[in-house]
Amino acid sequence: MGGTSLGDNLGPVILLLFVGGLAGMQFQKFLWQMRRGKRGRWNPRPKVLPFQPKHDFAREKVPDAADQLRTVMKAEFKAQALLNKSEARLFRAMDKMVIELAPPGWQVMAQVSLGEILRCEDKDAYACINSKRVDLLIVDDDCKPFHAIEYQGGWHYKGAHATAARDAVKKEALRRAGIGYTEVVPGDTPAELRRLVERLVNGVAS
Repeated sequence: MGGTSLGDNLGPVILLLFVGGLAGMQFQKFLWQMRRGKRGRWNPRPKVLPFQPKHDFAREKVPDAADQLRTVMKAEFKAQALLNKSEARLFRAMDKMVIELAPPGWQVMAQVSLGEILRCEDKDAYACINSKRVDLLIVDDDCKPFHAIEYQGGWHYKGAHATAARDAVKKEALRRAGIGYTEVVPGDTPAELRRLVERLVNGVAS
């Protein structure tokens, strides 16, 4: 008599389990993709970016001559006096005395940049004085700087602490370069200025 064997009964069962397992794997994959897609659309993971400085000065473009020319051509400039009235009076008096009392060729120059008369191998130290100026500078017949003169007007003492600090920087840099430094105030008389020039000239002659 014909009958079914155990193998015949298990075949459909095994096939059903295999299909069910495969369907389950596909469903799990579908759910994972849905979760991933949802996170990507609505709640993306924050990207960790490398640190970027606020100002990358090394990468900033330095304007070339053409850029500078275009900028200047769009601006308006007006001439202004090199010295104010008090400084101009001091300049004329000192220049006259230097021409009269000092060796031939000596002269007084105004608003001289320290960066033009001082050299320094230390770049940081040079940067401290490069943009600073002295009101008057006595130079010899070779245009070598000899003595600096600063006019300390009444306006000079507004913000006296900062001004004194700037003057100290200039004075120390000049001293280290062997250049004299004198401060002149509004109360100094022409006779006192003349004695100053005579003292400087005699110091060279002695």
